[in-house]
Amino acid sequence: GGLTTLLDVTFRAKCIVLTAGTFLNGLMHVGRTKLAGGRMAEPASYELTESIARHGIEYGRMKTGTPVRIDGRSVHYEYMETQDGECDFHKFSFLDTSVRHLKQLPCWTCFTNEEVHRVLREGLPDSPLFNGQIQSIGPRYCPSIETKIVTFPDKEQHQLFLEPEGETTQELYLNGFSSSLPMNIQIEALKKVPAFKDLVIYRPGYAIEYDYFDPTQLKHTLETKKIKNLFFAGQVNGTTGYEEAAGQGIIAGINAHINCHGGEPFTLARDEAYIGVLIDDLVTKGVDEPYRMFTSRAEYRILLRMDDADMRLTEKAWKLGLVKSDRYELLKRKRDSINSIIEFTRNYSMKPALINPVLEQLGTTPLRQGCKLIDLINRPQVTLENMAEHVSAFRRELDKVTERKEEIIEAAEILIKYEGYIGRERMIADKLARLESIKIKGRFDYNAIQSLSTEARQKLVKIDPETIAQASRIPGVSPSDINVLLVLSGR
Repeated sequence: GGLTTLLDVTFRAKCIVLTAGTFLNGLMHVGRTKLAGGRMAEPASYELTESIARHGIEYGRMKTGTPVRIDGRSVHYEYMETQDGECDFHKFSFLDTSVRHLKQLPCWTCFTNEEVHRVLREGLPDSPLFNGQIQSIGPRYCPSIETKIVTFPDKEQHQLFLEPEGETTQELYLNGFSSSLPMNIQIEALKKVPAFKDLVIYRPGYAIEYDYFDPTQLKHTLETKKIKNLFFAGQVNGTTGYEEAAGQGIIAGINAHINCHGGEPFTLARDEAYIGVLIDDLVTKGVDEPYRMFTSRAEYRILLRMDDADMRLTEKAWKLGLVKSDRYELLKRKRDSINSIIEFTRNYSMKPALINPVLEQLGTTPLRQGCKLIDLINRPQVTLENMAEHVSAFRRELDKVTERKEEIIEAAEILIKYEGYIGRERMIADKLARLESIKIKGRFDYNAIQSLSTEARQKLVKIDPETIAQASRIPGVSPSDINVLLVLSGR
C-alpha cells in the first residue's frame, strides 16, 4: 500500500502468493475502543483488497479473537493443575532424531467461577460482539469468554489453559479466555480466579475484523480462477488456525513454483491428506464462518492417520524435489521393516500348548487348534510386544529393527489390527476416485439443463466444478442431479 507509493517502487513477479492473515483493512476491538491494525502494534494493510476486487474477485469480512497475554511472574501456580507434555517416542517429525533442542515446558489449567462470570456479564454492554459494533461472522469453535457465558448461562465454570509463549519469555497465553471486552473488565474478571489474584498482563484479549476472499473463486491449487499466477493462502481464504494456514501455504508455494518452472499442477485428494479435505471443502463449499479442520470433516479418517503421514506423503515430496534422498531412503527402510514384521506374523504358526497359558493370563480365549500369529494380534488384549515376550523367534524379528523401533512396531501393529477397516475405506475411496476422473469443467451450460434442480444449476454455475466427484460434494447438488450429469457424460 502506502509504502511502495512512498518509495515510488514497482515490484514485479511471475507469481504472487498472498498470505495477508488478518491484515487486510484490519480493525481491532477492545471494548468500545477501535484500533486499526493487523495485529496488536502492527499496521494494517490498506487498498490491497480493493485493488484485487477491481479484477472481479469478491471479498467479505470476518472476525477472530485472541486471548489476554499474561506476565508469568504474577501467577500463583500453586492454585493450578500442571499439565505436562508427552515424553514418549511420538514426535512431529518422522526423521531419525532423538535430541530435543527445546526445553519441554508444562502448561497449567484452572477454571473460571460465578464471580468471574458476574464481572463479565456487567461488561457485556461494552462488548463489541453484543452491542452491534462488530457485524462480521466469527469462529464458532473458539468462542470468546463472553459468548460462552451467554450461550451456556447454566455453566458455573469454564476451563482455562495457560500456555507458555516460548522457552525464554515470561509471556503466557490464556487459552479459553479470548475476549473483546474492555481491558479493565478482563483484568477485574480474571482477578476473581485464585491463580490470578495478583494478575499483571502484557496486553488484553481483543477481537479483530479483516477482509477475506470467497475461496470458491480458487482452483484446488489455490490459484485464483480470475487472475492467473495469483494465489491466496491462509486466513484470507476464510480459515482460522495455524495448521490450516501452513497447509495452504505449502500447496500454494509448490504450485507457484510449478507455474514458474513447469510441471503438472500439484493437489492432494481427500483420501490422501487433511490438507486435501481442507482445500476441497474451501473451494467446493465456501465458508459461512471461519473454517477449522476437524477429523470429523474427513470421510476417510482411517486412511488419514498420523502414524502413516510419511507413507502417504514423502513419496510425493520426493517426486516434487522437496525431499532429499536421505529422507526417501529412511522411508523405504521403514516400509521394508513394517512389511517384514507383518509377513512374519502372517507365516508364523502358533501352537495352542505353548501359547494358551499366556492367552489365559492376558484374559483372552485359549486356542483350540493352531493358528497364525497374525490371527492372535487381531485380538484387543494381544500386542506385538506381549507376543514377543513369549515367542523368541518373533522377538528376534522385532530386534532386527534398529532405527525408530517403537514407531515402526506401532505402525505395523495398526496395519495388522485395523486391516479390515483400512481395506474397506480404501475400496470406497477408489470407487469415488473413478468419479474424480470424469472431467466436466467447460462441458455443460448448466443453466440450459432443465432436469437439474434450480439450486443445483445456480451452484454449478457459481462453483464450476472440475469433476463429477467435486460436483457431488457441493451443498445443494443432490444425488439425482449427479445422475443427470453422469447420463449427460455418457456414463
